[in-house]
Amino acid sequence: MCPAGAADSLDGLLHCGKKLYSQYDEELIIRQYFHDRHGGRFLDVGAAHYMTGSTTYYLERHLDWSGVAVDARAEYGPDYVRYRPKTRFFSYVVTDHSGTTEPFFTLGANYLMSTQSRDWAERFGRDDYQTVLLQTITLNDLLAKAGATQIDFLSMDIETGEPAALAGFDIERYRPELVCIEVTEGVRDRVSGYFAAHRYERIARYAAYDTINWYFEPKHPVP
Repeated sequence: MCPAGAADSLDGLLHCGKKLYSQYDEELIIRQYFHDRHGGRFLDVGAAHYMTGSTTYYLERHLDWSGVAVDARAEYGPDYVRYRPKTRFFSYVVTDHSGTTEPFFTLGANYLMSTQSRDWAERFGRDDYQTVLLQTITLNDLLAKAGATQIDFLSMDIETGEPAALAGFDIERYRPELVCIEVTEGVRDRVSGYFAAHRYERIARYAAYDTINWYFEPKHPVP
């Protein structure tokens, strides 16, 4: 278990143990933030493989969380049905509008990377990517479709698609306690601006432990 106050030191994070599933140490940070709380609800955007590199698999398997996972690549779906019974998986391109069919790019050399951005695909995939046509959806429409009313934790990693996805998400309604979001240089200002506009602040104490993702929480009232 992660004790209260563990976030104040590196020792506190390490107390949570070695990460099991996440790509980096996201899993330890998330566990520490929630103090290994049982029975929460998550939204995993860009969920990819049900276990490998997952920021939510530990929560479901070990802490009895449940939630919604979405990824543009439908081939991940059957394993969610088989191995993650508390997660509802959907296959869509998450953006700021719903109901269209648009190009999406999957990189052959890196199975865990896909994107709506052709520039991103050409930069990282060079000539080793494929173009497919997929359906779009907003997070608001996705959550309505899933019947979700509570989000405690939001995880998002969609290779520069984060600002558009956030634009289609009513964060004031769901008010997740913690957000873990990949922030690349090209989207940094827009992501920061979105959270500032909705009274969230970056959790600075986690920056030393994760240089890929930023973590946000609602601003606490000034005493």
